Amino acid sequence: MNKPKPVLVGISGGIGAGKTLVTKIFTLLDVPVYNADEKARWLMAHQKGLKSEISSVFGAQSYFQDGSLNRKFLADKVFADPILTKKINSLVHPVVQADFREWAGKQNSKYVLKEAALLFETGSFKELEFTIHVTAPKQLRMERIKQRDPHRPETQIVQIMEKQWDDPKKNELADFILYNDNSRLVIPQVLQIHKALQSGTP
Repeated sequence: MNKPKPVLVGISGGIGAGKTLVTKIFTLLDVPVYNADEKARWLMAHQKGLKSEISSVFGAQSYFQDGSLNRKFLADKVFADPILTKKINSLVHPVVQADFREWAGKQNSKYVLKEAALLFETGSFKELEFTIHVTAPKQLRMERIKQRDPHRPETQIVQIMEKQWDDPKKNELADFILYNDNSRLVIPQVLQIHKALQSGTP
């Protein structure tokens, strides 16, 4: 008899919202987590077909002689050009999606989490059954990032924030909103969402 497939749940949040912290709490509850952004970087560096496509579109400089990904070269090209951003997403997204589905099929849990920074912006939330959005005010997020990444100039933080949708837009699309705004406890919110997803009746 085939084992039931886990429910596919996405978790996202703007830079500095604290989705990594929230995801760690889910991990402590034995929920398998797939970090889409980390996995995308790994696949860009190791998946032959994807490497070949990236090289042909962005040039041989996309990779160093040892075959590793030239992240700075690619980031500099893509960051400044929305058309190239769209292009690299169109190459990487299907490969990550296929890898995620294969990974999810091997998990033994009621549900799995796909953690991604641009879950809503790329439209990949549509391929999932439920989504969780971690939200916090912009000013608080800015303060957290400055503390966490003191090397990062404020202009760069603002640029990253501008690439991400505003919270109200994402809140409308999310099935669960988790507030990490220093006014509400995070763990009870995680437990409530976990209970709902475990019961299969969110």
